[in-house]
Amino acid sequence: MLVLSALSGAALLAATLPAEAAGDAGSPVGAAELLAKVQNCTRISQGKYRTDQSAAAATVPVCGTDEAVFWEADMDIDCDGQVSTVCNTRTDPSFQPQTAFQGSDGKYLDSAEVPYVVVPGPGPLWNYTTAGIKGGGVAAVIHDGKVRYAVVGDTGPTGIIGEGSYALAKALGIDPDPRTGGTASGVTYILFRNSKASPIESPAAAVKAGEELARKFAGGA
Repeated sequence: MLVLSALSGAALLAATLPAEAAGDAGSPVGAAELLAKVQNCTRISQGKYRTDQSAAAATVPVCGTDEAVFWEADMDIDCDGQVSTVCNTRTDPSFQPQTAFQGSDGKYLDSAEVPYVVVPGPGPLWNYTTAGIKGGGVAAVIHDGKVRYAVVGDTGPTGIIGEGSYALAKALGIDPDPRTGGTASGVTYILFRNSKASPIESPAAAVKAGEELARKFAGGA
């Protein structure tokens, strides 16, 4: 059995724990601090998005600051990418065996393991690439007082917004079932411009980069 030193064990724990559980050493930013920074919307999308194909109205704008873009929406479950016991054609009738972005190993992302957000594909409302958002970009996602860090891992329809991976939903305490899960509202997505977690498939890398970016965004040292 490999015995970690007290120092290396503490470092590993801090890298893998959720933001608010990482302890004082990481100076984690709370949900309220981040939400205070996104109260006012300077719209950067040309119009508003629907949260679902069947939604009666388009209600969600993409907003922006110099440091980030953000929106508040629902969360539908994206189970695409590598086949797993929870994400496959049996569990998800809409399952696709690929994601828009790949990991450092050249494989598509594993929705069951990688917390990622889905951005709308480039279209008439907004083109995420012009806002400094790219595959592997870092995001802070907030729901019910929880902050979780994720990467930009997939793209979706050009007119719909509000989707996250199985792993992200689970981390936020949202039902991750691709058939029946998700939540109808109350999810804030903050995507940091010109950021990237490396490797993209590492949740610990997203946490490390996300905590630093969130601290700067919230006005910390």
